Amino acid sequence: MLTVLKNAWALLFGIFLLMLGHGLQGTLLGVRGSIEGFSANAMAWVMTGYFIGLLGGSRLAPEMIRRVGHVRVFAALASCVSACLVLYAAYLNPVFWFALRIAVGFCISGIYVVAESWLNDTATNENRGQALATYVFVQMVGIVAAQMILNVADPAGHILFILISVLVSIAVAPILLSINPAPVFHTTKPVDLRTLFKTSPLGFVGAFLLGGVFAAQFAMAPVFGTESGMDARAISIFVATIFAGGMIAQYPVGWLSDRMDRRILIIIVTLIGALVSSAGLFFSGNFTILLLIAFVIGGVANPLYSLFIAYTNDFLDHEDMAAAASGLIFVNGFGAIAGPLVVGWLMSAFGPGSFFGYIATLLAVMAGYAIYRSTRREAPGVEDTTSYAPVVPTVSPVAIEVAQEVAIEQAQETQDG
Repeated sequence: MLTVLKNAWALLFGIFLLMLGHGLQGTLLGVRGSIEGFSANAMAWVMTGYFIGLLGGSRLAPEMIRRVGHVRVFAALASCVSACLVLYAAYLNPVFWFALRIAVGFCISGIYVVAESWLNDTATNENRGQALATYVFVQMVGIVAAQMILNVADPAGHILFILISVLVSIAVAPILLSINPAPVFHTTKPVDLRTLFKTSPLGFVGAFLLGGVFAAQFAMAPVFGTESGMDARAISIFVATIFAGGMIAQYPVGWLSDRMDRRILIIIVTLIGALVSSAGLFFSGNFTILLLIAFVIGGVANPLYSLFIAYTNDFLDHEDMAAAASGLIFVNGFGAIAGPLVVGWLMSAFGPGSFFGYIATLLAVMAGYAIYRSTRREAPGVEDTTSYAPVVPTVSPVAIEVAQEVAIEQAQETQDG
């Protein structure tokens, strides 16, 4: 761990600052949109713009890096994000915000690709797994800590927009001033989606549905808070609790994943998530219970992402794992685009409690499909499965490839031992 921090402290510190700025923007927009009188439907379109940009950026950013290099792409995209964060406050209009969210999503996707390429280049075969785990941990801590910044100034003013823009601008400095040279860039082309579905129908469908769940949590939780009458402090705690649950639950779920039939674990986790989410329909007025529900649904969604990737890997040769994981990222991102729109419509039509109803429904469908798939073919033996690598939906295909390399190395060590 110390070696990882020594070699990549500038990158990790920069990512932490970036997550402070970027992690707050969705929550701040949700609160400010309510102050400005934007409807839940309007805010849903604003929030879905990010996932449209993220999906497009994941496809175009690698080509940009090949053309002009890591440093120029990183600096240009970070500058664009910083500018967009200030422009939110310049013109309070949901259509304008939607366009800015697309731009931010596109740029953040490229920034992740560059940062994770640098991280992979600084790591060695011996500490690559630690480097990835540290990177994911720093991301999650940054996003959780970002929610507390919402309370340092009035969301109705301009201060918070300026602050998150400054944080993103400062985040660039330690990374660009690092003495480490820019790495050689390469990514694996994703596998054909039809082939991916045939290889692991559960992994494919699960990743798609999980995109909708994650988008609801990441984008619409602040909107739910405003529609429920929470103040800014309560919203920041509610959103932070969702991400804290995801961060804490990764490791116990990962431990179980390597020791039992992953389909059974998927069924258990999704059923727990569906039942707990359903409770939100009946306890929306009790803030303490809402925090417990938020912790559980966050603790379900993030580990499921890694779990679906690990389960898909169980039916692949080692050389195909990175390409398949990249394909699952695309499927997950495509599912995320519709999430905020559906939640926004449901909350407008049936009230804020439908936020939990939507999440419960998707998790229940995942559980049902996992039960169905368990009747269609035998699960591989635990001794024949790959290792679980903790990742989160915010990482790019580069980090996923690193995770697959780590899983492959661990599987080969187990076979050799």
